[in-house]
Amino acid sequence: MSATGTTAVVFDLDGTLVDSEPNYYEAGRRVLEAHGVTGFTWEEHAGFLGVGTRETLLTLRERYGLAAPVAELLTEKNAAYLELARASTQAYPQMRTFAEKLLAAGCPIAVASGSSRAAIEAVLPAAGLDGLFTTLVSAEEVPRGKPEPDVFLEAARRLGVRPADCAVVEDAPPGWEAARRAGMRCVAVPYLPEQADEAAGAGAGLVFPGGQREFSAERAFAWVTGEG
Repeated sequence: MSATGTTAVVFDLDGTLVDSEPNYYEAGRRVLEAHGVTGFTWEEHAGFLGVGTRETLLTLRERYGLAAPVAELLTEKNAAYLELARASTQAYPQMRTFAEKLLAAGCPIAVASGSSRAAIEAVLPAAGLDGLFTTLVSAEEVPRGKPEPDVFLEAARRLGVRPADCAVVEDAPPGWEAARRAGMRCVAVPYLPEQADEAAGAGAGLVFPGGQREFSAERAFAWVTGEG
């Protein structure tokens, strides 16, 4: 257990706390179009759910033979995403309730995301969550992105707890695998419900097969705190 005698909870951001994937898709589509690639589909974007922005762009650069350096593509995508995110980002209501219940119970909480630090710091206020989360970890701040466990391990370090005393809340396979490698329990809320079986296979202890439409703050709180 943590210093407070309770489990610490580390939240993924995109697709878990907030519905940001439509904005990420549109930002990626705009950047690719600016570099001569048209027809980038939502289905193609969905293949990168849970993967960090830099890793996604590395793959897309190779796939489409883009001449621009990854650093340039990353700058362009972050700029496009921040414009979209500041204009419209919605928090999932039950996730907000879950975070509020954890704080009220004295459970340390953090955000650990594959997004840039700038994106995290833009999205949380836009979604009205900045008052809840003060411990933030971006993939930019660790050597490796998900499915490696680095962001979750760094979140535990900053919270002052052991990895074994943490639970992760995640929406995608790379995050579920990162939680497993970190030695943390996992609450899986699949952004794509057809991936629910993968969550169980990755060792998630609590799975909401229907994703956000099925997620229950009460049930997740009871599982995380051992009250249910």
